[in-house]
Amino acid sequence: MSKEARGTIFLEQARVISQLAYDAEQFVLRLAAPKCAAKAQPGTFAHLTCDPTIPMRRPLSIMRADPKAGWIEILYKVLGPGLQALAARRAGDELSVLGPIGKPFVARAGRPRALLLGGGVGIPPMIFLAERLREQKAFKPLVLMGSEVPFPFRTRPSSILLPGVPEGSIACMPLLEEWGVPSRLASKSDFPGCYRGFVTELAHEWLSSLGPAELSEVEIFCCGPTPMLKATAALARRHGVPCQVSLEEFMACAVGGCAGCAVEVRTPDGPAMQRVCVDGPVFDAYAVF
Repeated sequence: MSKEARGTIFLEQARVISQLAYDAEQFVLRLAAPKCAAKAQPGTFAHLTCDPTIPMRRPLSIMRADPKAGWIEILYKVLGPGLQALAARRAGDELSVLGPIGKPFVARAGRPRALLLGGGVGIPPMIFLAERLREQKAFKPLVLMGSEVPFPFRTRPSSILLPGVPEGSIACMPLLEEWGVPSRLASKSDFPGCYRGFVTELAHEWLSSLGPAELSEVEIFCCGPTPMLKATAALARRHGVPCQVSLEEFMACAVGGCAGCAVEVRTPDGPAMQRVCVDGPVFDAYAVF
């Protein structure tokens, strides 16, 4: 384990509280993991043992955490035998959790208009960040999410007016709506009420509706597949706003020891290799793209 991670990452036996199944083999797993829940922040992740017969853990983003109740929630899509085994877990089962791991998103008070973009399994950190930002009255988060498979929640028309969004783009995430956080959904799969296109295209439409003073208050936060992250970095450059992205890489140890997840990052001293697990997963978009 890297020195900066010592004392902040915990190993504990977690108990499955619930496991909810959604379309396209997507699951929301709630775990009783009090040590992880106490320290989790938006953008951090947990390294789970999916099954005793599968030695390699799986890194999964934390979608929500309740420090008082001691639980964390994880949204994942089944890919491969590890997550297939995780999907078979039921309430009362136990599994090993290592976490929380990684550097989180950091919102700055000078940029209160937080634009959160989540794509597919990159949606979880955006929900976590939105929940934390809504607790801070200084921020006005907007969450835009994209998916080409059915969303892992029951969508509904939003009752929150959102200037700058095309007419007819009214589908939202009910949980965010209940929190008073505006959200809109994008897809090229013709889902009802969704913007027809990529989520970055929807973000461009909203950003284009803002004046210079409003743009000066915007910062973008993004998690999703690499092509989406690259498109988001280009979008941020186009509109001249700062941007933080959460990278996804294959990981072995996930605590900085093996350096198997290293990526090249531009630093003031020139290019450097940094580990996605503990130096990230959140990076300045301009440094990596």
